[in-house]
Amino acid sequence: MSRSKRLYTKFGDKGETSLLYGGRVSKADTHCEAYGATDEACSALGLARASSTDQRVRGIVERVQRELFQVGAELATDPDKYESFKLHFEPISSQITVQLEDFIDDLQAEVSLPRSFIIPGASASSAAIDLARTIVRRAEREAVKLDLSGRLTNNEILKYLNRLGDLLFILARYQDRALPMEKLTEDGT
Repeated sequence: MSRSKRLYTKFGDKGETSLLYGGRVSKADTHCEAYGATDEACSALGLARASSTDQRVRGIVERVQRELFQVGAELATDPDKYESFKLHFEPISSQITVQLEDFIDDLQAEVSLPRSFIIPGASASSAAIDLARTIVRRAEREAVKLDLSGRLTNNEILKYLNRLGDLLFILARYQDRALPMEKLTEDGT
């Protein structure tokens, strides 16, 4: 019986990890915070996809999950190794961001939004999409920190994450379009 490679390496036991294509950083490094948040968002979207019966929602979510792997790989790459990244992966491009905008426009045409805050949770799927949205917003903030420190290699990631947060907001509303929308009123109820 052959023994497969072990999942654990013990290299991270002292609070450091390797970036894609080399370089070691603290697990508290902004790169780790940013790509970790994209991974969390991808998992929350997995929950949304598993609980949704709407094929359109499932298709959009799966596409976004694949794109988040791209974003995460970019964010996990040391800026000095970015050319190596581009040999193996396609960086997030403005065309991908425009596709998100197209999804937003199409969905917004089918959903009536109130002029008040919406309380998440009308369905399990929309709640998971809303959870992913908030995680994407955290990834966006961490990517901004990378940008401010001069360590973000592709500024399109900022646009992509910003647009993705918007898409997930409208996608959650679309998921629940046949359900009553819970809104926060002016008196807080």
